[in-house]
Amino acid sequence: MQPDLFSTTLTVSQLTFRIRKLLEDNPELQDVWVTGEISNLSRPASGHIYFTLKDKNASLKCVMWKTDAMRTRPNLQEGAAVEVHGRIAVYEPQGQYQLIASLIQAKGEGALFQEYLRLKAMLEAEGLFDPERKRELPTFPQTIGIVTSATGAALRDMLNTIRRRQPLTRVILAPSPVQGVEAPPALVNALATLNAQNPDVILVARGGGSIEDLWAFNDERVVRAIAASQAPVISGVGHETDFTLTDFAADLRAPTPTAAAELATQTTLADLHFQLSNFQSRLMDLTSSLLTDHQALIFSLASRLKYVSPERRIQSEFQYLDELSRRAASALTHRIQLQSARVDGISKRLGALNPSGVLARGYAIVTRKSDGKVVSRVSQAQAEMTVRVSDGEFEINRKS
Repeated sequence: MQPDLFSTTLTVSQLTFRIRKLLEDNPELQDVWVTGEISNLSRPASGHIYFTLKDKNASLKCVMWKTDAMRTRPNLQEGAAVEVHGRIAVYEPQGQYQLIASLIQAKGEGALFQEYLRLKAMLEAEGLFDPERKRELPTFPQTIGIVTSATGAALRDMLNTIRRRQPLTRVILAPSPVQGVEAPPALVNALATLNAQNPDVILVARGGGSIEDLWAFNDERVVRAIAASQAPVISGVGHETDFTLTDFAADLRAPTPTAAAELATQTTLADLHFQLSNFQSRLMDLTSSLLTDHQALIFSLASRLKYVSPERRIQSEFQYLDELSRRAASALTHRIQLQSARVDGISKRLGALNPSGVLARGYAIVTRKSDGKVVSRVSQAQAEMTVRVSDGEFEINRKS
């Protein structure tokens, strides 16, 4: 049948994309639980997990990405009956839909997980998990309370950690079953017993296990007792990937019991020794710096005092007097030199005007004998006159 001119012809990619949108935009298919049997299990080097979930009538391709696989660490085997939580997606290159798994658990755990989610939502709505309720842990607790099994490896690990990090800390143990129907009331009673002794912090811990093994720490009574504890509580239940409701109600969650003991003893003896050594070094540096500053201040004050002292004033005046004397002597010498040069100039000028000097050059002075007047013109000449030359004088008679 030929396509109608007014219809839309889709490519394979466009049609697959529309199918993908239809499936992935359906909220009911984005939060589903599917039960079935595992087959075609594959764990490539990428860390992702690929498998097929099947029953007697159908099969479903599934994938769990590396991040979810590392977080949940599912124990998967061929033929195992499981319950898988995830969302439906479409792998477009092959045009097939698949389940993107976020949680895989053995069949039968689903009911417990649903109860876990119900309790978590209810208690969270009451504000038991609010961050504002969390309290600061003491830096160096003097007394640590522990709620755990008296025979478990978790207790031994925590005690060894506390002794190694803070050997002077007092430890109070309130033993309790950590599994089974008798565990929840026993855990509540242990918390009450410890709070009556006013510890600085309480550790609630046990080793890892399945959701059934850890269920006592999801019990509403235990969660409320931890939230109501007078002392801060560190929850160290299970392994790093295990989360219980006590983790949310506690003031701090630790991934393991050993980590809970480490968080309770944040400051070790080695840390204290280092801090004391650091304080000592800082004190020495501050003292040295203070002494240096005071020495500089004293030197500065001494210099200022010396500057304004009478002795320095007298020395300065003496120096100024010497400078004036030097300047006066220099000025006097310069004045004498100027006067000498002036006198010498006048002397030379006088010498040039001295009649004796003129006579020495061959000139003579003629005076009239009768009155001694100088004869400077012929009309002034008389019969008897005196002629003066450089080495004396003589008379002359002028004939008429």
